[in-house]
Amino acid sequence: MTPDRSLIVVEDDAGFARTLKRSFERRGYEVVLAASIEEVRQVLEERSFGHAVVDLKLGGASGLACVELLHTHDPDMLIVVLTGFASISTAVEAIKLGACHYLAKPSNTDDIEAAFHKAEGNAEVALDTRPTSIKTLEWERIHQTLIETEFNISEAARRLGMHRRTLARKLEKRPVK
Repeated sequence: MTPDRSLIVVEDDAGFARTLKRSFERRGYEVVLAASIEEVRQVLEERSFGHAVVDLKLGGASGLACVELLHTHDPDMLIVVLTGFASISTAVEAIKLGACHYLAKPSNTDDIEAAFHKAEGNAEVALDTRPTSIKTLEWERIHQTLIETEFNISEAARRLGMHRRTLARKLEKRPVK
């Protein structure tokens, strides 16, 4: 199979990974599954891929490290990052590290394949005239701080200048997956 129809799916949710695998195979892709960055390293020792789909959160680890590894291995690989908790900061980092696109879950095979074909930027995209809400900005800041503190709630609360219980209550209302 040619590298342009080969795909590695890096996803720790086995059910979702199998669904993506079957769907992409029906579209003519040769698909390999990996559940962790360690598995990705092992697979890359044997072969290369034209495409990659990477979950942002891999069993507590960051998918951003996986994006960096894949891009370093092959700078021409088209990498799409999937996440259940999209934020501007992680989207920017994913693109800086080599991803061509960033999609929020739920995304289906059509969305992912379209993202592979939209690897180039579009200067004609409409600018959103609606400003970002305070709640969204607050949630993005909380999420970024949680990532920086490796999801240590006490340390994140200290850095955010709030009581640990206040942060815990906010997370109960909108849990991080």
